[in-house]
Amino acid sequence: MMEEEKGRPLSKKPPKKLGQILIEQGLITPQQLELALKEQKRTKEMLGEILVNLGFITRDALAAALASQSEVKTVDVKNLRVRGDVLKLIPEEVAKRLKVLPFDMDDKNIYVAMANVFDLRAIQELEKITGKFVKVFSAPESDIMTAIELNYAGGTSIEELIEQSIEIASKAATTDIVSEKPVVRLVDHIIIKGIEDGATDIHIEPEETIVRTRYRIDGVLFPGPIIPKLLRPAIETRLKILSGANIAESRVPQDGRISYRYGKKRFDIRVSFFPTIHGENIVMRLLDKSRLVLGLADLGFSRKHLEIFEALITKPYGLILVTGPTGAGKTTTLYSAINYLNSIEKNIMTIEDPVEYEFPLIRQSQVNPKAGFTFSEGLRGILRNDPDIILIGEIRDGETAEMAVRAALTGHLVFATLHTNDSISAVPRLVEMGVEKFLIASSLIGVVAQRLVRKLCEHCKVPYKPSVDDLKRIGWHWEPEPVFYKATGCERCRNTGYRGRTGIFEIFVVSKRIAGMIAEGKISQLKEAALSEGFVTLFEDGINKVRRGITSLDEVFRVTYGEV
Repeated sequence: MMEEEKGRPLSKKPPKKLGQILIEQGLITPQQLELALKEQKRTKEMLGEILVNLGFITRDALAAALASQSEVKTVDVKNLRVRGDVLKLIPEEVAKRLKVLPFDMDDKNIYVAMANVFDLRAIQELEKITGKFVKVFSAPESDIMTAIELNYAGGTSIEELIEQSIEIASKAATTDIVSEKPVVRLVDHIIIKGIEDGATDIHIEPEETIVRTRYRIDGVLFPGPIIPKLLRPAIETRLKILSGANIAESRVPQDGRISYRYGKKRFDIRVSFFPTIHGENIVMRLLDKSRLVLGLADLGFSRKHLEIFEALITKPYGLILVTGPTGAGKTTTLYSAINYLNSIEKNIMTIEDPVEYEFPLIRQSQVNPKAGFTFSEGLRGILRNDPDIILIGEIRDGETAEMAVRAALTGHLVFATLHTNDSISAVPRLVEMGVEKFLIASSLIGVVAQRLVRKLCEHCKVPYKPSVDDLKRIGWHWEPEPVFYKATGCERCRNTGYRGRTGIFEIFVVSKRIAGMIAEGKISQLKEAALSEGFVTLFEDGINKVRRGITSLDEVFRVTYGEV
C-alpha cells in the first residue's frame, strides 16, 4: 500500500459535533437531534447508537459521519481478502469482540478498519497485542463483521468444516456432536452465506445420498454447498436446538424461530421442518429489518401510481386491499403505508401472522390459533381499543372479511391482504366470502395488485431487438421503437444478469361510478369501466418498466404470465 493511501491519525483540531454533521448532511432534523439528546441524558448511551435505535439514521450513515467527524479515511472491506500474516497479529476472538479488521501492515504500523474510530481503549489494546502503531480507517460495522467471517473463517472453509464434522460424526452419536465447533461453524456458515448473498430463504434438502442446500435470491433459487448425508442428523438437531423445536420429533412438521446476530444486525429467522422420506426438509426465512424498504417512492410505483396510492392511504376511512401471490411483496407495501402514516396523533394497530418487523408507536399483535386468537378475534379486540388505522395481515374467511368491511364503514382506515391474481378479482372474492355487495361498495376504496420482478444489472445489461412474436405479444405498435435491454451476466450479479427486485403494480380505484356498479352486481363489467377511467394493468406497468430499462421482457412474462 502506498504511503499516501494510508490513514492519518485523529485530527488535533476540535472536531465538529456528530449531530451538527448529520444535520448538515440532511440526514436528521434539529427536532430529531433534540429528541436523541434528551434520550442520551436518560440512558447515557452514545448519541450515534441512540440515533440508529430510533430509526433516524442507518449504521452505514453513522460510520460515514464518524469518519467525517474524526477526519480519518474510509475503507471498503466488503470484498477485501487479507493476507494470513496480517490476520495472525490479531486473533479472531479479539477482532470480533472489538469489531475491527486488520487489513495491512508495514514495519511500524498495522492498518485497522473500525466502526467506532473513537474507541481509544480498543486502539490501545490492539497496540499492546500487535506491538505496532495502529492506523485507523473507518468502515460500517456490518461490513467489518462480514469481512471478519470471510477472512478468519477463511471463507474457505466449507470443505474443511465438512471434513472435520465428518471425522467427529463417524466417532460419536448425533446428540454428542451438535455442540462441537466444526458442526456449529458449519451451520453458521450455511446461514452466513445466505445473509451475505442477500437471500430471503435458505433450503436444506435431504436426498438419498446427499443433503442439498439452495438459496432464494431475488426470488430465484440458486445452488449452495452439497453436504454428505452423514451430517444430516447433526444439522437438523443443531437447527432444532437453535430454533426451539422438539429435537425428539421428526414425524410431523414443526416451526421454530432463531434470533441471529451478525455484526450489529439482528436477523429474525423463521425455521420450518417438514418430514420427507429421506429426512426433514428445512427452510429458513431470513428477515432483516435493515433491508426493509419503507419509503413509498422506493417500492417501484410509477409517478402516477404513487400519486394514486398516497391519495388512497391518506383518506380518513375505508378499506384498502393488497393482493398477489406469496412472495409478491404485499407485507412490505402494507408496512410502508402504515410507516408513512405513523405519527403520535394516530393509534395504529395490527393483527398479523406472524409479526415480521416491529415498529415504534404501532401496537402489533400476532395470531395464535391454538389459543383461539384468530384474525377475526383479534380484529374484534382491536375495535374495542379505539384504533384510527388497522392492519389485518390476511383476510382468510368470511367473518374476518365482513368485520373488516364494517370497521371501514365505522370510520376506520383498514389495510388488509387478500389472495387474488389481480386487483379487480378482489370484489368477486369478497362476494364469495359472503360479504354483501352494497357493503363492499360502501367500504372498499382501492385495491393494489402487485408482483416482484428482478432488476437488470446495470453493469452488464445490453440492448437488443425483441422478436416479432414478442413485440406482438406485448401489443407494441408505437414509433419509434424504444431500446430494449436483456440480461447477460457478470461477477457483480453472480452471472444472472439481475441485481435486486422492484414491484410492478395495478391500482383499482373504486370511484363513485364503480361503487354503483358493485352495488348493482355488475361485477363482470368492472374491468372495462376501470380501463375507461385510466386503469393500468400489472402487465402494462411491467412493460413500462421494460421501456425504462429497469427489467426485461422475460421477467415480466415470468411473473405475469404475459397477461394483458
